[in-house]
Amino acid sequence: MFLLLEHPPVITLGRRATERDILLDPEKLRSFGVEVIRIDRGGEVTYHGPGQLVGYLIFHLAVTKGSIKQFVHLLEEALIRALSHWGIDASRHPSHRGVWIGPDKIAALGLSVSRQVTTHGFALNVSTDLSAFQWIVPCGMKEAGVTSMESILKRSVKMEEVKPILLRALIETFGFSDSSVVDIASNLFLSQLKEIG
Repeated sequence: MFLLLEHPPVITLGRRATERDILLDPEKLRSFGVEVIRIDRGGEVTYHGPGQLVGYLIFHLAVTKGSIKQFVHLLEEALIRALSHWGIDASRHPSHRGVWIGPDKIAALGLSVSRQVTTHGFALNVSTDLSAFQWIVPCGMKEAGVTSMESILKRSVKMEEVKPILLRALIETFGFSDSSVVDIASNLFLSQLKEIG
């Protein structure tokens, strides 16, 4: 099952996260309306907020014959394929997960797997306010930057433009049949639930 949505401003700490990577004090963050939450995904500290397309993938690892590594590879591949639709030349980083444009990350990954079922997924910066990433050390990498589709394309990019392209890339990359599209698309109404975070 795919769930695609936006979150209100929130900083999440994965299992390997340290609070030292949050650069603003809690009171200042609260004044900006930003919540800080520790969650069970892999990875470190990241930011979610309006303009960022967050994808939750709830799959049994049978789709990759039990391989978490292959699951992550396919997820990166789907994002790379989707971005190529706009002529964005994205790629993998030789030593860090996620999807990159040169030295800048455009999509972060963070997964949790329990009883061979994945949860969490990815966060793609579409029109995200990138200044929010100055509040943290994203994914614990001081040397890395962040970017967005709008920054690269130098024009406004709407979520409604991105969702169907990304959904199609996920379906094709993971090898689902067209009959799967009905089940997956039926969950897209959850993209309207961003108000409840």
